Amino acid sequence: MLALWNKYHMLYIRGVGYTVVLSLISLIISVLLGVVINRLKESKIKIVSYLATAYIELLRGTPLFVQMYIFYFGPTLLFEIDLSPFVGGLIAVSLNSSAYVAEIIRGGIQSVDPGQTEAGRSLGLTESQTMMKIIYPQAMKNILPSLGNEFISLIKETAIVSSIGVTDIMYGAKTAVAATYKVSGYMIAAGLYFVLTFTLSKILKVFERSLQHDS
Repeated sequence: MLALWNKYHMLYIRGVGYTVVLSLISLIISVLLGVVINRLKESKIKIVSYLATAYIELLRGTPLFVQMYIFYFGPTLLFEIDLSPFVGGLIAVSLNSSAYVAEIIRGGIQSVDPGQTEAGRSLGLTESQTMMKIIYPQAMKNILPSLGNEFISLIKETAIVSSIGVTDIMYGAKTAVAATYKVSGYMIAAGLYFVLTFTLSKILKVFERSLQHDS
């Protein structure tokens, strides 16, 4: 295993970079989309609410692997738009994650005392102003640990983007195994994923304790 690492370590290290960047950008996009989707789901216009609910259920109810192939190959087949593997993987992972983040945000909003909404309205704020200035700031503080867990999940889930050619950790492992026929190439990948997720989980626990202390 050490000899394999010595020969292909740069490929693995590059894969770690791609994995972290892809996961981080996906999380940012999914949070922004999640806020929008949550607002649409809570819309008083029934068709808008139904469409937002359908979006969430569809993306949560179908495999990410299938979604990735649709979002990567679909634009080429339908509109002759060629996406890079990274962009195709980013779109699929971000959209899939946004469905879960929308539900995380919904839970965060519900955790805020309803009296906060009433207080905002009594101050003369509109519904949108109350959400932006009072509810969302409190809700975001409540859901930050959950978003941290979503980031850790994304680190692991992005392994599938190697199937469309993104040079992430798994891509490095496949390359090493194909060249050497040694399963230890996958063991190295597993070790790297473990180090990333374990380190992030420890950082997240420290962050959660800090939030509890501040509150």
